[in-house]
Amino acid sequence: MMGEIELSMSAFVRSKPGLKYMFFGGKGGVGKTVMAGAAALHLADQGKRTILASTNPVHSLSGLLDQNVYGKPTPVTGVNNLWAYEIDTKETIERSKADIKQKIQWFLKFAEISTQADAFVESATMNPAFEESAMFENMVDLMFKNEYDAYVFDTAPTANARRLLGMSSVYSLWVNKMLKSREEARSLRDLLSFTKKKEKDPLMDYLLAFRDRIEHARVLLTDKEKTAFFFITLPEALPIAVVKRFIQWFHDFGIPVGGVIVNMLIQKEQVHADSPEFVKNRVAMQDTYMNQIWKDFDGSVRAVVPLFDNEVRGVAGLRKLAEYAFAESKALVETI
Repeated sequence: MMGEIELSMSAFVRSKPGLKYMFFGGKGGVGKTVMAGAAALHLADQGKRTILASTNPVHSLSGLLDQNVYGKPTPVTGVNNLWAYEIDTKETIERSKADIKQKIQWFLKFAEISTQADAFVESATMNPAFEESAMFENMVDLMFKNEYDAYVFDTAPTANARRLLGMSSVYSLWVNKMLKSREEARSLRDLLSFTKKKEKDPLMDYLLAFRDRIEHARVLLTDKEKTAFFFITLPEALPIAVVKRFIQWFHDFGIPVGGVIVNMLIQKEQVHADSPEFVKNRVAMQDTYMNQIWKDFDGSVRAVVPLFDNEVRGVAGLRKLAEYAFAESKALVETI
């Protein structure tokens, strides 16, 4: 059986002239960082002012590029139009904690509750999802600034994006009710007050701004012409299962899926009769799972990338990878 790529990565990008936001996700260890790097390099070579950003708390972009890109957008050495950026998780979290503390302090003052905000802040920020949410906020900030022609995100918090969009309509209703309650409470307080001076309501302003922010993010992340999420898989059971689950989630919430990239496929022409049994067994296993990939992701496979004999490092390594990830011809891959 032969598997055929109906629409390659390069053809997909050409078919979406307005494509601006590319996200690469999947199970850990499948090669999300190198694929995002290859995509960013491809876009930069097309003349687009491109930023490659890592939203993974355990960054690997600096190691991949052999230069320090931590903490701020940094021009990638030897490449025109390309910047890379490992987002500072600690700074993001501390800023989020300070912001939450300010809001809680104001709320306690408004409610005339005499207690310190610190305990509430610790409780709110001890949730394991807080770091992921803070990183998502930082990602959205970068998108909203609109300083680049193309944005490529390595390991974007896909589950968080799904949750955010899934609850956006519910959250909008909740915020509207909160705003109504706040308005009623403020009206009653003003009525009972001896002074006619109206106090500012920063919490109300925050709720309004946050509602608008979520709506703005939802519009961008569900725009089929501007946004595409790509999932990386290996020809193995667990990565395939993870990608299938993610794709279903994303379809449910209207998030555009650009397609699937298969990574680390052993090239059969490099396997001979005297090759180790381990290698032959791996090839047989991959054959089985490639059959499943062509079936499960019918029409959505954008590229098949071989297993290289060396790890992909530096711009030269990314260029070699990009030759496969963005191959112009329709690649035929033998699966049996």
